[in-house]
Amino acid sequence: MIDLILKAIAYSSGIALTAAGITIIYMATRTFNFTHASMVSWGFYVVFALYSLLGGTPYYYVLLASLFCGFLGVLVYYSVNRYLLKAGASMITLMMSTLGVDLVSYAGINIFADYLTEVYKIPNARYFVLELKDISLGMLGGVSIRAITFISVMVVIILILGLHTFLTRTKFGIAIRATIENTYLATVLGINPDKVYLVSWFLGGALAGLGGGLLSMTISGYPAVGMTIIVTMFAGSIVGGLNSIFGSLMGGFLVGLSEYLGITGLSLIVGGWVLAYRLIIPLMALVLSLLFFPQGLGSIRLKGPMYRLFKKKSPLSESRRVVAR
Repeated sequence: MIDLILKAIAYSSGIALTAAGITIIYMATRTFNFTHASMVSWGFYVVFALYSLLGGTPYYYVLLASLFCGFLGVLVYYSVNRYLLKAGASMITLMMSTLGVDLVSYAGINIFADYLTEVYKIPNARYFVLELKDISLGMLGGVSIRAITFISVMVVIILILGLHTFLTRTKFGIAIRATIENTYLATVLGINPDKVYLVSWFLGGALAGLGGGLLSMTISGYPAVGMTIIVTMFAGSIVGGLNSIFGSLMGGFLVGLSEYLGITGLSLIVGGWVLAYRLIIPLMALVLSLLFFPQGLGSIRLKGPMYRLFKKKSPLSESRRVVAR
């Protein structure tokens, strides 16, 4: 039972990071980024390839996976999304364009997996399990306690604090929030939306790579792994709220946790055949959220000390002060 809970926390933390990546790109450019699936898969494969070739521990390469996917996001923005945004493309066109890019990127992952097999003679490049390479912190109740649970939770906490500081305490962070709130007024104030969009795609891709790198220590990796969990990632983003990065982190964590614990519990009760229907749980969470909280969990207003802690001033008013200085 302890092992199950720890794995569920690690899995849901990775989903939370990927859901936040979807949200930040949507908030900035109103683009549902389906390339996120292959970005997450690339996060898996960067960690796996570097670990297989260089050794050490897979944790050494998670940051590199995040940076790689961040630059992949920049490539997608400059090659496709930027031109469509300038042309005033509809939300559906923007979404479908990322689906096309995802298929190309998915093909690239398959080619890379075959390259690792043929050139570097890595036999398990098409299906690997890095969980076995995790660091053991000791035994508890006869169960080996793995480091991934604590590292993934720490990464999420650091990310929350880092994003909050960046978006509220730096000039460029305030510029990002101002552009998201009202692009036209932000432009009048001297903010360059193109830079904001570029950074948003980098951050979205980096979060996908970071989440994928950490998830590689929890679930098995293969070329289509991103496509397998894309429903859970989008469900977490929508449940948390497409207009709140912090809400998407919370939504991704809750959806991932309910999926992992829920499907495992059902398999113990009714049998292993139910595992094939695990996506029902995030879809149910998505439906319930749209019925009762259409704006997502991030739209729920806190009261008391918590409200005062997270209450934010208008980014446009903050950006006016930045321009004045």
